[in-house]
Amino acid sequence: MGKELLFTLSKDNGDFIVQPFKGSGKGGQKRNKTMSACRIIHQASGAVSECQEERSFEQNRKKAFERLVEKPLFKTWHRFEVARQMGYMDEIEAKVEADMKNIRVEIRHNERWIDEAEVQGDE
Repeated sequence: MGKELLFTLSKDNGDFIVQPFKGSGKGGQKRNKTMSACRIIHQASGAVSECQEERSFEQNRKKAFERLVEKPLFKTWHRFEVARQMGYMDEIEAKVEADMKNIRVEIRHNERWIDEAEVQGDE
């Protein structure tokens, strides 16, 4: 079975914000004057990555993208986006709803843990 392209991400489509900035640390005047560091923001997931180790902006941008796709926030967004594109979101939402029914809520009140039912009974 072959692979299928579900969606693409692109800076041109506004999926990412790429921000050059001046690096800090060792490197002297050249480092302080050039915009060689790179910060990448993926707006949909809220993931942010940056790199300023290399001398060139292109190398820093490549490393920043590599770091971004490894961020847990981006990976979670990616999993949900794949599920949505493949039509599995209804199944996921149904499972979450079913699991939410089995959650027990406890609240700390007057220095002791109490059930949600006790709080509702006090009202």
